[in-house]
Amino acid sequence: MTEIAPVVFTWDGDAMVPLDRFRGLCDRQFVVGETYQLVVNESRSAVSHKHYFASVNEAWENLGEDLTVQFPTSEHLRKHALIKAGYCDKRSVVCASKAEALRVAAFIRPMDEYAIVAVSEATITVYTAKSQSMRAMGKQVFQESKQAVLDIVSGMIGVSPAALSANARRAA
Repeated sequence: MTEIAPVVFTWDGDAMVPLDRFRGLCDRQFVVGETYQLVVNESRSAVSHKHYFASVNEAWENLGEDLTVQFPTSEHLRKHALIKAGYCDKRSVVCASKAEALRVAAFIRPMDEYAIVAVSEATITVYTAKSQSMRAMGKQVFQESKQAVLDIVSGMIGVSPAALSANARRAA
């Protein structure tokens, strides 16, 4: 089944009516007489989204020198914190030996500069951060992941999440 693109509707008191600009899309992806489940997708706040990225950038700018090699950009820091907070995909590969696992891990690492590649004995585990795009992550999960990331990065620079937030607002 192909993915159904989001459509914006208005409740008219009797039925959900698509906005005019979505009528053609509805004609292409829905079948008359079929039943579809409508799910409310609460929009995320653009202000919250911008504040989040400003806060992560503020944390990155205040990292100790010992961490700047590990996190050359604020994006590296954000994705690392997402993984540490559990907002990630995890894949494991079992190799024949620890030596083989180390060789394969060395091959895997450059494939995604943001991934965390861990080797334990003969097992390689690759962690990749979940996307926080508006399409990939709804409002509630975004808020939860945002708070978890800000907790982690503020701890890395030795300030409270509230102080980090306040500094990001002043910098913006």
